[in-house]
Amino acid sequence: MLRNVVTVLLDGVHPFELGVVCEVFGIDRSDDGLPVYDFAVVSAEGPALGTHVGGLSVTTPYGLDRLEEADLVAVPAGNDFAVRRYPPELLQALRRAVDRGARVLSVCSGVFVLGAAGLLDGRRCAVHWRHAAELARQYPRAVVEPDVLYVDEHPVITSAGTAAGIDACLHIVREEQGPEVANKIARRMVVPPHRAGGQAQYIERPLPKSPCDTVGEVLVWMERNLHQEVTVEQLAARAHMSPRTFARRFQQETGTTPYRWILRQRVLLAQRLLEGTDETMDAIADRTGFGTAAALRHQFVRVLDTTPNAYRRAFRGPEAA
Repeated sequence: MLRNVVTVLLDGVHPFELGVVCEVFGIDRSDDGLPVYDFAVVSAEGPALGTHVGGLSVTTPYGLDRLEEADLVAVPAGNDFAVRRYPPELLQALRRAVDRGARVLSVCSGVFVLGAAGLLDGRRCAVHWRHAAELARQYPRAVVEPDVLYVDEHPVITSAGTAAGIDACLHIVREEQGPEVANKIARRMVVPPHRAGGQAQYIERPLPKSPCDTVGEVLVWMERNLHQEVTVEQLAARAHMSPRTFARRFQQETGTTPYRWILRQRVLLAQRLLEGTDETMDAIADRTGFGTAAALRHQFVRVLDTTPNAYRRAFRGPEAA
């Protein structure tokens, strides 16, 4: 049973990510019949810590010995976590916590602390999409999943950026104490108890730019004519190549296939139209080459793990859906 929760801080901690853990586990909501956790904020680097917000610091009387009795140890994000060194005694304390059966949670770049402790080896993990490549580079034995909000690889839970920490915390409550408790906490926080979709819908990732010596003109034409249905044979004819040669050159110069290139460009265009216009789903499907609203929805969910309507609500507000 989850009773004793600790969040451990390093210098440069981000107040929001710290606040996420404090909000879910550190507030007495017994007036609503909710459990009260034995909660403590612990410092791994002395009693006073700076934050990345000018003039704001955090003080606490608790040190790393407080981790020895915790059921859950949370590590929020902080400045330069991807490149800094961590106190060996903190890494040892995290390993001991896992060895005796406690759970550990990271919020955003706090995952680099877990990686340094060796807790990501052989495990799937989540992180803010901007840090995914660096995390994978530093910890090649970890299985980094950049599109998800959080990953539970018991006893290690990792979450993506900022608000995804709320999702992960509520997930832990839901698992340990049931959906009714998690839902009540979410209502008090005025947040959804479970968000649909993953991180993919928030990632800025246009297709990578690469030198296109032989298919460049075809790419320009494809981008200007996304509404048209085209075949590899038609594209090859525009490039004055055989279909087989064109497909090979296209893969070499873009890193993907013509079908996947067009699909990604159509989804990107649909995202822009959903964010910036009031066009109907049928009109957007027509402009992006998906043909029907059903086909648009199918591909949108497949690529971004959310629906077009949900995406529009997320980026323009509920009145726009």
